[in-house]
Amino acid sequence: MGPRLSLHNRAGDLEAASAIARHAVFSVTRPTVFTCNAIIADMYRSKWYEEAIALFHFFFNQFNIVPNIVSYNNVINTHCDEGRVDVALEVYRHVLANAPFSPSPVTYRHLTKGLIQAGRISEAVDLLREMLTKGHGADSLVYNNLISGFIELENLEKANELFDELKERCLVYDGVVNSTFMEWFFKKGRDKEAMESYRSLLERQFRMTPATCNVLLECLLKHARKTEAWALFDHMLDNHTPPNFQAVNSDTSKLGPCLILCFRKLRPCLKNCARSL
Repeated sequence: MGPRLSLHNRAGDLEAASAIARHAVFSVTRPTVFTCNAIIADMYRSKWYEEAIALFHFFFNQFNIVPNIVSYNNVINTHCDEGRVDVALEVYRHVLANAPFSPSPVTYRHLTKGLIQAGRISEAVDLLREMLTKGHGADSLVYNNLISGFIELENLEKANELFDELKERCLVYDGVVNSTFMEWFFKKGRDKEAMESYRSLLERQFRMTPATCNVLLECLLKHARKTEAWALFDHMLDNHTPPNFQAVNSDTSKLGPCLILCFRKLRPCLKNCARSL
């Protein structure tokens, strides 16, 4: 069953994958929670919201496959995207009351984002406080949701207050928060402050993930900061860590170092092209 479902998911044939999984619950080899989560997550990404929720109930309520926190996060995210934040909060409270595990940082990311999009930012702040009270560590992306929300409301004082709180709680935080401030400063024509925020991040010398660097690169390039973007890109190449193991597709795992070498050789040419734009 696993390879068949994997094939259908790769091909984007969600209807077939869903049908196979539904049929499998009646067989000796029932689908695992991981298979169920993968199909529901694919449905969410394809914006098949009602189908994702129906499949959640089919697997985890009707046929008693035991869900994990990823299962609940999928359905919470789906409800939030559909504007049903109160239903998402009910799912969250169900997890608190009945699940043998706690909500994860991802749970709070989805819920705070949903509340802010619904214009309920004060409730999002309350949820952050609840997260911290329950012993969860400060999560950069939860804070970033709130910071972004207050910035959109032109409340820079509150955004800075939350950012200072995050820096007090975390020795290392995600640089995507700086990108949020940078975007707002650039939009307001306050380029100097945008770059001050960027330099303050670099001064901390965090080891940033590729995902964070990509967000920063996009921001810098969008606002014509090519010199800084190239410097960041060079830093990414110089600090790239090749895979330390090879999985099934050994050719793919060897590709990374080759790409890095190609980029280094092409770097002067690429820079000349960029200058001509």
